[in-house]
Amino acid sequence: MEEILIVSNYYPPEKGAAANRIEQLALKLHGNHYKITVVCPLGNYPKGVLFEAYKGKFFVKEERNNITIKRLWIYPSVSKNILIRIISILSFTFCLFFYLLCNKTPKKVLIQSPPLLLSFVSVFVLSLKKKKIILNVSDLWPMAAIELKALKKRSLSHTLSLFMERFIYKKATVILGQSHEIIQHIQALFPEKKCFLYRNFPEHQKEIISLETNENQHVKFFYAGLLGIAQGVLELCEKINFNNLPIELHIFGDGAEKHELEALISQQKNSKIYFHGMLDRNALHEKLKTLDIAIVPLKTRIYGSVPSKIFEYSILGFPILYFGGGEGETIVEAHNLGWVAPVKNYEKLNEIITQLSKMPKSELSVMKEKVFIQSKTAFNLDNQIKNLIMEGVF
Repeated sequence: MEEILIVSNYYPPEKGAAANRIEQLALKLHGNHYKITVVCPLGNYPKGVLFEAYKGKFFVKEERNNITIKRLWIYPSVSKNILIRIISILSFTFCLFFYLLCNKTPKKVLIQSPPLLLSFVSVFVLSLKKKKIILNVSDLWPMAAIELKALKKRSLSHTLSLFMERFIYKKATVILGQSHEIIQHIQALFPEKKCFLYRNFPEHQKEIISLETNENQHVKFFYAGLLGIAQGVLELCEKINFNNLPIELHIFGDGAEKHELEALISQQKNSKIYFHGMLDRNALHEKLKTLDIAIVPLKTRIYGSVPSKIFEYSILGFPILYFGGGEGETIVEAHNLGWVAPVKNYEKLNEIITQLSKMPKSELSVMKEKVFIQSKTAFNLDNQIKNLIMEGVF
């Protein structure tokens, strides 16, 4: 059985799209007769605090669903203090550098990027060891950081990030990109580089979950995911016009905007926004059964970014209200998954929400079935993995 090492900054029991998609990739490769080992930090995301099972540990080796996981020490933090965040990033980077340098590694290594520094260190060491490097690029950094105003253009940090970005693309043997825009960007820099599209599809449900629709209830929108700067959920809650509309917004997740979001809801009388916190996958799916439409926002249009929530919730049978611009718009429209409002255009978003508030639940129920059937064919993870294996990627 051929072995592949996966290097990732996130892995379950950590929650969120990043951890879930790496686990799905690991499981699917294992299901196609590869022996998979994952190297990642001690579990701490998204709260930035070590989980109880990892406290006081420097190194943990464990088995999870036939995947070998090796967890390295990290000084975890989600502090807004830049110095503390840098220390946190460097702590795992330091451990990862020496792990890859000093330990025997298989011939093939898949590296998740971003984070950019971790992928740079991994590619640097593994290129010295002449390994086949499969680089999985989910977002374009530092470009995304500039668009989110998390990084200043032409600053020293930006210059160093550009160097690291070009280095990992140049040294990678083959590159997986989650969007056509990512692949176009990379091949503009390195035209001869082998690149393949790899969407962040989750495992498909065999049957549509028992979604419940009640004609006498409000139309229930939901957001489930990271409450970070890029998603802009707080601003979304501030600018959606709930006045006199039979709608509700249910929010699930955790992240930097959590406390501000809770404060906003507590200040509103008769709020139609409900915050449920972070739930595990099974509990979340149980809660979602009585809801109607998934809203997928981005604070700004991020070149190359395609939120995995588009695939995750359409595969469950939920129509999508997309509010993020870019390639995500094309996917929602091309596959008839729901509705699109131009990014940052809250006037148009409110106009669509007003229209949807009048939509009969019977019509929504029919649409849920159509979305489920369409996504079952269009977003098939098994077919995608098998095609990549046939192409020689793994």
